[in-house]
Amino acid sequence: MVQDGRAAALWGAGIGWPGFTRMAESEHGARFIAPDTDEIAKVLARHSFLKALTVPANSYPKQTEPIASVGSWSYILVRDSLPDDVAYRLAKTLHGIEADFCKKLAQACETTAVNTVAAAPDSSLIHPGVLRYFREIGVAK
Repeated sequence: MVQDGRAAALWGAGIGWPGFTRMAESEHGARFIAPDTDEIAKVLARHSFLKALTVPANSYPKQTEPIASVGSWSYILVRDSLPDDVAYRLAKTLHGIEADFCKKLAQACETTAVNTVAAAPDSSLIHPGVLRYFREIGVAK
């Protein structure tokens, strides 16, 4: 829609996000707009669940410089009633295939056990079954 003029901008998330990639590959390319240093500080002060992040150079076609911004780590959302043992097995399985998954999908490199624990504003926001697994492997207390 941006390319044909029906929209002025595109909003998206995640390194390698397909919409951004398509724009960057297009004839006119993409112009990535991110907050400046002061704006990043204001956003982080107001929203503790967000973190400073850098989109590495060459994450998109023709994007030769890193882009400082803010964002959140990837989330896997589940219902409150998801049994602890199911969440435990899900976390263990994802952790077990993390390296292979990361090779196939750049965004998967962001959803690691260490990143999950570091990015959570409060460990109570991590499902108890997942937290039990993270404690077993030594990435959470």
